[in-house]
Amino acid sequence: MDFYHAEHLHKISRLLSPGDEAARLRWVSFIVDRLKAGDIESIVATLRSLAGERPDLADKLNTEADYFERNTEKMRYPKFREQDLFIGSGVIEAGCRSLIGSRLKQSGLFWTVEGANRIIALRCCRLSGRFEDFWEGQAAA
Repeated sequence: MDFYHAEHLHKISRLLSPGDEAARLRWVSFIVDRLKAGDIESIVATLRSLAGERPDLADKLNTEADYFERNTEKMRYPKFREQDLFIGSGVIEAGCRSLIGSRLKQSGLFWTVEGANRIIALRCCRLSGRFEDFWEGQAAA
């Protein structure tokens, strides 16, 4: 789960403190610190508590609490950093753009799903230095 999808939290802060930028930034800072620490349970608890205090926003706050609760294990960012994993999707998105998009989205090209899957597999093997693996896999198929 992309750490930078914390825009959920910014959206909530704008609802909670629409006219008070300082309060909004304090709240976001506190919550993002919890997110960085992987303490999703405290974020969920905070959102549920706020839902009880703010009936006018209860539905939206509970929806966001449900989102964080549902994705808790995907947001254990300290654990992911210890494993040298990316916590943002930018690198993956850029890779998809350059690896897949640059080949499949050229003007005048049309692909079947099967053809697109094959060319993607071929490009991945070629660019990762595993070109022979592609042909071995094709021979086995």
